[in-house]
Amino acid sequence: MCKKIGFLILMLVMISVFMGSWCEGYEKRDGKKIFIYGERQPAANIDPSQYYDWSTRMLQQALYDALLKYVGNPPKLIPWLARSWKKSPDGKKWTFELVRNAKFHNGDPVTAHAVKWSFERTLSIKKGPAWMLMDFLEKDGIRVLDDYTIEFNLKSPYAAFEMALPWWYIMNPKVVMANAKGDDYGQEWMKSNAAGSGPFRQKRWEHGVLYELEAVEDYWRGWESPKHINGFIYKIIRESSSLRMALEKGELDGVAGLNSDDFDAVARHPQIYVTNDPGWTTFGLKMNTQKGYTKDINIRKAICYAFDYPSMIKIYNGNAILEDSPFPKGMKGYIPVPNVYRQDMKKAKEHLAKAGHPNGGFELEYVYVQGLEEERLIGLVLLDNLAQLGIKLKIVPLVWPNMVARGSKVETSPDLMAVFTTPIMDDPDVVAIQYHKVSWGKYYGSHFYQNEKVWDMIEKARFTVDWPTRQKLYEQIQIQIMEDAPELFGMLFNRRWAFRKHVKGFVFSPMRFTGEIDIYPLLIED
Repeated sequence: MCKKIGFLILMLVMISVFMGSWCEGYEKRDGKKIFIYGERQPAANIDPSQYYDWSTRMLQQALYDALLKYVGNPPKLIPWLARSWKKSPDGKKWTFELVRNAKFHNGDPVTAHAVKWSFERTLSIKKGPAWMLMDFLEKDGIRVLDDYTIEFNLKSPYAAFEMALPWWYIMNPKVVMANAKGDDYGQEWMKSNAAGSGPFRQKRWEHGVLYELEAVEDYWRGWESPKHINGFIYKIIRESSSLRMALEKGELDGVAGLNSDDFDAVARHPQIYVTNDPGWTTFGLKMNTQKGYTKDINIRKAICYAFDYPSMIKIYNGNAILEDSPFPKGMKGYIPVPNVYRQDMKKAKEHLAKAGHPNGGFELEYVYVQGLEEERLIGLVLLDNLAQLGIKLKIVPLVWPNMVARGSKVETSPDLMAVFTTPIMDDPDVVAIQYHKVSWGKYYGSHFYQNEKVWDMIEKARFTVDWPTRQKLYEQIQIQIMEDAPELFGMLFNRRWAFRKHVKGFVFSPMRFTGEIDIYPLLIED
């Protein structure tokens, strides 16, 4: 009898283990499949005219459509709400013909009038993506030619105009203005509500906990597969270990934001696969060039020469390459800069002496994203390196919104701030402009870099249509920025996501931010 009971217990344990390793993360509701995604970062403001970061933009791209869209690797710009477009020979006039069947979630047609209003709203609010075009486009330069044709007349030529358009989402003016308060353009309401035409619409919305979307089954563009996901739940899970455990248990279908060791661990799970693609996302330590010890270029150079760069590759378990330019490798206009900084303690001490601090004797502050283990480890490496120069390092973890707030002013921006930066379009202007005064106060401009010669070259390059001329300017820009050391240029890490094996359709694009995925092509196979 005891043997039989023991056998039954053993069988139950084996069945439990077997089922646990094969359980599916997605929910089923009335035969519909709901994809469950885990990450660390909330999306506090989904208004396309006010704000974007990776989590926000992932949800915006599901809720809204734009004239054009980036797809694939290398990124290809394809028509979306626009079915065709053309530009004048001088690069100042751009004309777009729209598709005729696009409709907003309430059934209203997406017309040229809605496109015009959406661009005007973003230009008026002067937040979010406004910086991309506000130097070239004014509201009176946008003309509706007919219900499905719109014309943009730029103040001056801008070669990268079309490349910025995927991030200018089109909103339903009727819905937005019905929820406006005074002349606020509906900004308060739009933080947590959508007025789009995208493949998904909002469902549950619990800030800091989860965001749920449901598929628009009659989406105007259609669906590539009948097995497409019918819904999407984005859960906020702060710790890498908790994300990993939930994925392994089958409570999640996909995750981003795991640390390198956890990615390597889940890759060995029989029901999980991990993507691994070289990306254009750069990682650097932005140094405050206007305040404190890092205002001195020799202090900055000492830091750059003191750092152990190969340690970054080790921290990412080999899934990264070192930067050799302010521009990411692979981007148009990139060059490997000669005399790139690498660890050389002799040079570090020489520059420290030039700064009048041959023995160090001061403390610097390093701020990084709370919970991001790789950034913490990089801080520990820097702490050890600077200790050899007699410099102390205070390591401060902050949640991302607080980091952005700290980096918005010269007075509060830390000595060193760990920042990942992903180009939002395939043109060197989008990286170069991070080192122009117009980027001061943005997270990618928290170095407050100042060099009027570089600023002039950046302006000349962005207003020039001829590529050979622009290319020469960008070569000089990269060399001079590296020479001025406004940041410790670190590495480009491989972009990785982990999915249960029933998840198909994921397409990587280097245009997407660190944890951002395009959920439109995702499908689940039983």
